Amino acid sequence: MTLTRVASGIPGFDSLVLGGFKNGSINMVVGEPGAGKTIFGLQFLLEGCRRQEPGIYITFEEKKEKLYEDMTSFGWDLRTYEKKKLFRYLEYTPEQVKKLLVEGGGVVDSLVNEIKAKRIVIDSITSFSLLYEDELSKKEAALALFDLISKFGCTAVLTSQARLGPNQDPVDNSLGFEADSIVLLYHTKNKNGQRVRALEILKMRGTKIPDQTFGISIARNGISVTKQVIK
Repeated sequence: MTLTRVASGIPGFDSLVLGGFKNGSINMVVGEPGAGKTIFGLQFLLEGCRRQEPGIYITFEEKKEKLYEDMTSFGWDLRTYEKKKLFRYLEYTPEQVKKLLVEGGGVVDSLVNEIKAKRIVIDSITSFSLLYEDELSKKEAALALFDLISKFGCTAVLTSQARLGPNQDPVDNSLGFEADSIVLLYHTKNKNGQRVRALEILKMRGTKIPDQTFGISIARNGISVTKQVIK
């Protein structure tokens, strides 16, 4: 049986993972501030817009006007896609997302049905995780959130903020275990003191993934994988 793949919109990425994300999967993009997580998520949604696959962007941190203005530097006109009902922006507090779990979807569920959404991005999930103090509560909340996203029938990207180092676990266990894939975005200094951007695919269920870390660039068209192997 051949699995349907969903194009990420990130040049050079899909060829590393058999054509893209698995249809209906929940994928985590993890990195430090400035690594490109928000750009990755929006690029994924805009690829859907170009393919007539409506998407919803849920954020805890980004203000709408500022986000829309910032993205014009990449030539992305989010307002136009919004007018065409291909893109929707929702600003939520972590507490509101917690309430969504109790309500079984609420406003988001209605919006998914209204625009027939195929893609969803939550940017970022870190604030939501902080609402739960003990590991059991985090795991239960993660399961509820992932079940809710699966109910929507969308392919999802969830961003997460984390320090990426040799002795640090990049992903909260309660979230990472449930995710179908984990993509790490690095923005670190090399031995010469220069900033280096890189991408690593930590896991992707049902997919043979490369064991290398690849260089990425952020330019006028967004993120792209350079294919340069970072050692």
